[in-house]
Formats: sequence, C-alpha cells, structure tokens
Amino acid sequence: MQPDETAQLKQRIATLEREMAVLKQRGYPYRGVRKRSANTLWGLPLYDIAMGPDPDKGELRGHARGVIAIGDFAAGVIAIGGIARGVIAMGGLALGLLFGMGGLGVGLLAVGGLAVGGLAIGGGAIGVVAIGGGAFGYYAVGGGAFGAQVIDAMRQDPEAVRFFNEWLPFLQGAPGSRRGG
Repeated sequence: MQPDETAQLKQRIATLEREMAVLKQRGYPYRGVRKRSANTLWGLPLYDIAMGPDPDKGELRGHARGVIAIGDFAAGVIAIGGIARGVIAMGGLALGLLFGMGGLGVGLLAVGGLAVGGLAIGGGAIGVVAIGGGAFGYYAVGGGAFGAQVIDAMRQDPEAVRFFNEWLPFLQGAPGSRRGG
C-alpha cells in the first residue's frame, strides 16, 4: 500500500469512528434484535425473531428459523420478513406453500403486487385463477386479462362469468363483470 493510500485509509477509519460515536450517543440501535423460544416443536423453536445486524455472529441481516419466524430472512411454518418462506409467508418476497402475501407473493393462494399461484390476486396476477390489473390464467378477470376464460374490458366469456359468479360471488359488482350467468 502506498503512503498516500495508508493516510487516506486512516482518515476514513477516523471519520467512521466519529460517526459511530455520534450514533451511539443518540441511542441508535446499531445492533439487531434476536429473540428465540426455548420451547421447540418439530425440532424448531416456537418463535425466532432475528432482525438487523448481529456483529457477534457476523450477520448483516437477521436469519430467523422457527415455527413462527420473523426476520430479514425468515423460514418457518409462519414466516414474516423481507424474504419469507413457509407454509404461510408474508413479506417483500413471500414464498408460501399455502399462502404467500407480499410485493411478490407466491403460493397456492397468492396476494401481492405480483401474485403467482393457484388463485392469484394482485396488480399482476398469474395463476389458474387470476384476478388483477393484468391477469394471466385459465380463468382470468382484470383490466387486461389473458387466458382461456376471460372477463375484461373487451371480453366476457360466459364460462368465466359463470365460474366467477359461482366461486367468487364478491366479484359480481366489480367493473367488467356482469350478474347472472
């Protein structure tokens, strides 16, 4: 390392140390939250909460794993986090076996900005049954709907109308749908 680079590095370290001191004085929570149940079910803690950095473990983000998992990255039966995966998942990216809800929701029932699943409801929806602004599915309803049986501004397939009236009657008053069938 050149003498100039060494001096610049020392100056940068001193600046960062001053910034950290200011943050500590203000009570800034520079450490994350870690809570874990002592009780277990199926070999997993009943709950595990891991959010934010943990310098002791060298983690920048919390990795939660439990029956109920809450964290930056969460995996469990019920998972809530930035990236969540489980039977029921909620988060920015939610991968749920039965239910996924999030910015990107994936699951048998999926809800989100972009929803992908058996029944998908979202701004963009992709599924066997898709409901959304842009809907892609066998049965699709939305502003722009694409599929075998469609209800949108331009098309109202009789089979789609019958299906949605029978299985999702709350949509009967929705724009683009019609009663009966």
